[in-house]
Amino acid sequence: MSDYIDAYLTQLEQVIHNTSREPIVAVVDALEAAWREGRQVFLIGNGGSAATASHMMNDLNKLTLAPGKTRMRALALTDNVPLMTAWGNDAAYEDVFVEPLLNFMRSGDLLIAISTSGNSPNVVKAVRTAKAHGMKTIGFVGDRGGRLAEMADLVIRIPSPHIGQQEDGHMILDHVIAGALRERIRAAP
Repeated sequence: MSDYIDAYLTQLEQVIHNTSREPIVAVVDALEAAWREGRQVFLIGNGGSAATASHMMNDLNKLTLAPGKTRMRALALTDNVPLMTAWGNDAAYEDVFVEPLLNFMRSGDLLIAISTSGNSPNVVKAVRTAKAHGMKTIGFVGDRGGRLAEMADLVIRIPSPHIGQQEDGHMILDHVIAGALRERIRAAP
């Protein structure tokens, strides 16, 4: 048991060490621009990635608060289960993110799509729709990236073949990005 624990944590340390910092800075830049312009940030994902989307929404809305500054506007489309299941049941599961986006998005808004495979049909379709409507798109993906890595404007890869470590990396990205964004908002004139 302790061999597994030590191996997992040692591998995760290496994965984080090997994660490129440049795209992380680019994502913070994009989120800061969205904040300055009063844009809406939408987050999507399935399963563990849905949980990360919800957690990141929380951190973008709360962790980035600064006295006297406008608030970040983030919404996880994963959190309205009745609407998701209505679209999944009445249309198709691949529409569970597209249809709410069509209600709320505006050109210039930002979509963060989280997918370890990068090939989830509902995520890919949402990114395609967002881009067609003038939104900027960000993908958090696993080591291969899939179609999401090919489509998104900005991509952060977690360089591990292990899905659990990819999800761990996405959660770390949430905290690093939200914390860096908070510092920028606090320093803004």
